[in-house]
Amino acid sequence: MKLLVLVGPTAVGKTKLSLELAEALNAEVISGDSMQVYRGMDVGTAKATEEERRRVPHHMIDIHDPDHPFSVAEFQAKARELIAEIAGRNRLPFIVGGTGLYVESVCYAYEFSEGGGDEEFREEQRKYALAHGEEALHAKLREVDPISADRLHPNDQRRIIRALEIYHMTGIPMSEQLAAQKKQSPYELCIVGLTMERGLLYKRIEDRIDEMMEQGLVQEVRRLLDQGYTTDLVSMQGLGYKEIAAYLQGNLTLGEAVELLKKNTRRFAKRQLSWFRHMKDIEWVDVTDTANFHAHFQKIHAIITAKLKLNDHFEGGPFS
Repeated sequence: MKLLVLVGPTAVGKTKLSLELAEALNAEVISGDSMQVYRGMDVGTAKATEEERRRVPHHMIDIHDPDHPFSVAEFQAKARELIAEIAGRNRLPFIVGGTGLYVESVCYAYEFSEGGGDEEFREEQRKYALAHGEEALHAKLREVDPISADRLHPNDQRRIIRALEIYHMTGIPMSEQLAAQKKQSPYELCIVGLTMERGLLYKRIEDRIDEMMEQGLVQEVRRLLDQGYTTDLVSMQGLGYKEIAAYLQGNLTLGEAVELLKKNTRRFAKRQLSWFRHMKDIEWVDVTDTANFHAHFQKIHAIITAKLKLNDHFEGGPFS
């Protein structure tokens, strides 16, 4: 089966390109974002709009309530099912997103074990974070697994604890275990990565956050808190939700929360690029010249059609 993947840091322009490519290539989009699975979390996750979803079928959006502990293993299983279903409809499966491990787990034959947990150890780490702060917990991970520490934000308590737990139980850092996974794809694979001059990317990130504030991010987070979704949930640890919740709970001013969100998002984009740079098979395209969208589209289109050996007219072409 053929599989198309588009990756890149937040705010680089994946959504616009993905819509144009999906229409040209008779594709259906699978969101590769670990936060877009949550219902009611729309503004902060920059989901495709209803109009955009009418243009192109989208999957893995709004499939869980915010109290569901979504995992990479669940994403991988669901995405594999969707890829087979989409190919069975004679359309091209197209993963678009920025959660590196999630995307990579589908592209290659990663194996995840759901067993082997140590709940007592996890609870000890949660108490440690509560007593000493998230930065201290993150520092513990850096001592035993600096590569994973670089990839995980200090706010991402659940994944930090999981990485510590893996080291605690096996004596082998999670990053080493991931590196040892088979990097052979079960698919006929084409991965395109978008990159951009860093200063421009950071400006786009800041502009996007200002736009999110105008679209009602504060109201969205307030509604989630009012519905009983607490800040210790995986979903509420996401960028935008944690910072705005801190404002709503009186721990930050609104200005401080927005500046913190911008800083955290810039750091997140840097970690995304670091992750993708370590992935193989990516065809990188620099989209810094944002006024030249058509040229970028044509270049990416040519990469895809050559790599996946698609015919000149993509209407109903065979993708399985």
